[in-house]
Amino acid sequence: MGIVRKPSIRSYWHKNPILATPLFPRVMKRERYENLMRFLHFNDNALCPPRNDPMHDRLYKIRPLISLMSAKFTDNYVPDQNISVDESLMKFKGRLLFKQYIPSKRSRYGVKFYKLCESTTGYTWAFRIYEGKDNHLDPPGCPDCIGTSGKIVWDLVYPLFNKGYNLWVDNYYTSIDLFKNLYCFETLACGTVRKNRRGFPQILTAGKRSRGSSSSLRQEEVLALRFTDKKDVYMLSTVHDESTVPVPVRGRTEPLEKPKCIVDYSKFMGGVDLTDQCIQPYLVNRKTRAWYKKIAIYLTEIAIFNAYVLYKQAAVQKPYPFLEFMLEIISQLILTPAPVTSALESGDL
Repeated sequence: MGIVRKPSIRSYWHKNPILATPLFPRVMKRERYENLMRFLHFNDNALCPPRNDPMHDRLYKIRPLISLMSAKFTDNYVPDQNISVDESLMKFKGRLLFKQYIPSKRSRYGVKFYKLCESTTGYTWAFRIYEGKDNHLDPPGCPDCIGTSGKIVWDLVYPLFNKGYNLWVDNYYTSIDLFKNLYCFETLACGTVRKNRRGFPQILTAGKRSRGSSSSLRQEEVLALRFTDKKDVYMLSTVHDESTVPVPVRGRTEPLEKPKCIVDYSKFMGGVDLTDQCIQPYLVNRKTRAWYKKIAIYLTEIAIFNAYVLYKQAAVQKPYPFLEFMLEIISQLILTPAPVTSALESGDL
């Protein structure tokens, strides 16, 4: 339904030749589909701890699926050296305690996902769902000094410690304390930083600079840098030195010398955005008050894209586009006849 879009669910079973889609009534009756969606559950609600219980889980309704997807995403793929952490918003406008409003996102209202993705392919290797401010995150071995945003990064990245990864983050997560602690576990990091972040050298923020100028300071393994283009850009990095590279600029005959950390940041930071861009045209955006069903569908779409990344890497010939890949999955699931098994093989005897 993310590929063939119609104004309502019932339109998919409409008999009007203008709206008719023969595949849907051929596969399943409308009443059966509606009943399946109505009674779709992923956990036993009767066993859910009450809200005043210390063991209460706000994601209890969907927790088994989250655990399954998380395990499959990490077990079936080893990301390349460059990984990025960023947030993504699943559109949801119903009533929900941990619903977020992020005006910079296209959806604006929804459920926030923190994702760790491979920078070059967009493969989602790990994810966490935001559960509210009062949800205390305590990942293994995490120091208290890195703050809440740092704990999010730590929780996603710690299974990859001591393996030589380069991590790319934006200014919400970047801090000197986080980068120093990651460095101790052979995980280098680079990201934009807010100029008022604790520990950032204020000498770099003072005064106005001409366009194209850069200045930097280094303390042990951490490089702090300011570069002035159309506006000031502040960076922290344990990956780079102060070197610059020429970058072509539209309307100028001579290239602009930019710090290499900024060029690499632009190249490797977009892993999460790449995933969102690929699945956005095919998202199933149906209104529902059952938030856990929307999360289940969204996780399924992420899983399909992850499978597409694996397919592209294993393909001997030119791989299908993502749309063709999804159509092939649909064809295999609902158009290919199920194999006939004997009663003995099926366990009915």
